[in-house]
Amino acid sequence: MVSADFSVHPGAVFSEAIGNDRLDRLTDYPFTRLANLLSGITPRANTAPIVLSVGEPQHPPPAILDETLRANSAGWSKYPPVGGSPDFRAAAGDWLTRRYGLPIGLLQHDRSILPVSGTREALFMLALLAVPSSKAGRQPAVLMPNPFYAPYEGGAVLAGAEPVFLPATRETGFLPDLDALTPELLERTALFYLCTPANPQGAAASAAYLARAIGLAREYGFVLAVDECYAEIYLDRPPVGALQVAAGLPQAAGDTPWANLLVFHSLSKRSSAAGLRSGFVAGDPVLLGRFSRLRSYANAGMPLPIDAASTALWRDEAHVEENRRLYRAKFAAAEAELKGRYGYYRPDGGFFLWLDVGDGEEAARRLWTEGAIRALPGAYLTRSNPGEPNPGAPFLRIALVQDAELVGQACAAIVRILG
Repeated sequence: MVSADFSVHPGAVFSEAIGNDRLDRLTDYPFTRLANLLSGITPRANTAPIVLSVGEPQHPPPAILDETLRANSAGWSKYPPVGGSPDFRAAAGDWLTRRYGLPIGLLQHDRSILPVSGTREALFMLALLAVPSSKAGRQPAVLMPNPFYAPYEGGAVLAGAEPVFLPATRETGFLPDLDALTPELLERTALFYLCTPANPQGAAASAAYLARAIGLAREYGFVLAVDECYAEIYLDRPPVGALQVAAGLPQAAGDTPWANLLVFHSLSKRSSAAGLRSGFVAGDPVLLGRFSRLRSYANAGMPLPIDAASTALWRDEAHVEENRRLYRAKFAAAEAELKGRYGYYRPDGGFFLWLDVGDGEEAARRLWTEGAIRALPGAYLTRSNPGEPNPGAPFLRIALVQDAELVGQACAAIVRILG
């Protein structure tokens, strides 16, 4: 079977009258760039390829997923509502309340939760909702950590905003330095994407950090979008959540505790169900009302069998605890080989390693050529400021998605090949 190739080929010419020219400001998606980097290279290693480039969990999904899909197969013939079912919203809301210790009843299921067909499209589409034509008389800015998840940049650019890449290095605790944000920038900020635990560095924001970010969003009138899709994969203690912090902040009489705040959760990592394309957005009911209106034009809604399977997954914790056990074993296998090398450290959450290998692209080529190991150059997840080198260029992202034995073998091969 020949796969489709929709990439832009060298020499392609487009009329200025055709298409949205904002799309041309984006680079190819990271995995397209990786495919181009490794194109034409045949690994010399006599072994099956080990894919550590994509954050695609390899654990078998829990049995209740397939069982619930089958039991609700009649729903495939129906158009689903954009707002999802009351059962889905209740399950997601109850999970948030349990997970983050929210006061019972504080989170209104019918107004503060919206199902989405995977958080990638929702994070992208949020920019279309949040970015006005101008802010403070200037082009709106969309803030995001650097490195970042590609849909953050894509949404910002297609919405007509200026993407502003905030350094998230070891020196800043792998999170943007909020104190470095100037009033001039904050005044024209329309949206701030924040990922915790961070992809790829795994740093989890503290309660104080999140409180500061929420305060800035309210003071300067922008949307704070907290991507918490890796919150259920952690080594030691559960990361604090933005709703958890917001619930404890002072608020004006009659105001919602979730003002200016949206959080994003997914079953792709939590339940090893990437193909289900199921998640939700929770928070500010005014923003979610407008988001629902936007999505009624652009999105078909979550199919009812997927809605039912998702509901069952949000109500089950046993498979999530087993997932965490398996990831802890993988980190132990990786640490046994990599500790003391390439700036290795134990992340707070997620399942990535952010390794300083000197030159991420060259390392990716060598690993593929000599070890049939596929890893992602850090430069594909970062952007450089004018006149400065790409801050991700020295790094390599490793996704610990294979089983612990294979992770150990791959990490040993990394040391052997890269030295």
